[in-house]
Amino acid sequence: MARKSSTPLSKKSSRQTPDEGVRGYTIKVKYPLQRKIALVTGTTQGIGLAIARALAIEGCHLALCGRNESRLRQVQTELSRRKVRVLTVPCDVRDEQNVEEMVTAVRREFGHIDILVNNAGIAHPNQTVSQLPVKQWNEVIATNLTGMFLVTSAALPLIKRGAVIANNLSIAAKRVFPGSSAYNASKHGALGFTNTLREELRDRGIRVIAFLPGATDTALWDVFWPEAPRNKMVSPATVAQAVVNALKLPAESTIEELSILPASGTL
Repeated sequence: MARKSSTPLSKKSSRQTPDEGVRGYTIKVKYPLQRKIALVTGTTQGIGLAIARALAIEGCHLALCGRNESRLRQVQTELSRRKVRVLTVPCDVRDEQNVEEMVTAVRREFGHIDILVNNAGIAHPNQTVSQLPVKQWNEVIATNLTGMFLVTSAALPLIKRGAVIANNLSIAAKRVFPGSSAYNASKHGALGFTNTLREELRDRGIRVIAFLPGATDTALWDVFWPEAPRNKMVSPATVAQAVVNALKLPAESTIEELSILPASGTL
């Protein structure tokens, strides 16, 4: 069941924060994402939650989805303190009907989408092709690839000129890691989907960003490498800030592919 916060939508604001500039001049710092409507999937933890937090700081109204309803309620309570409107909708992106119901709730609450962040994703234990059960293969492909397609396809009627779609792909979209065949395949496929989508939407003035985080300190590592050196990883907040910076570019420019890697390189 969709839940929404009570902060009202207001007309477009020119919120600015004064800052002291050089030699006494005053610099006006603009918030280009303020009052934008952002739909973010997979927001109960990790990179998705960090992006939701960063967007709330920028003044975005949020539509958030995930499979853990109780955790979604906690996130809604937290982000509503930013005085932005927050709609939470439990959703399994693998389920077409679930996705349609989620997008319907977003349309009823906000009417349109300015920013879509496809972030929902899962991993699998480190297993070779000969060891990996087909059930796990199907779950990873359904979540990381088909889920991205389902959400994007359902949301497109609400996405107009000037909007941005940002897809979380991981560096596994361009590299391969033994023991992660389903994850690698899902991310390679998602990159192909993202690149195709960008060309299809270019004439409509809708920008499409592929962001490829390297090793990031999230719960995914508990699945395929519990002993991984977390201290060498990028934080979810760092990835989120890089993505938000890309989203803030003016409509006549874009970052089509964004890699955010640990300074120490691949683990």
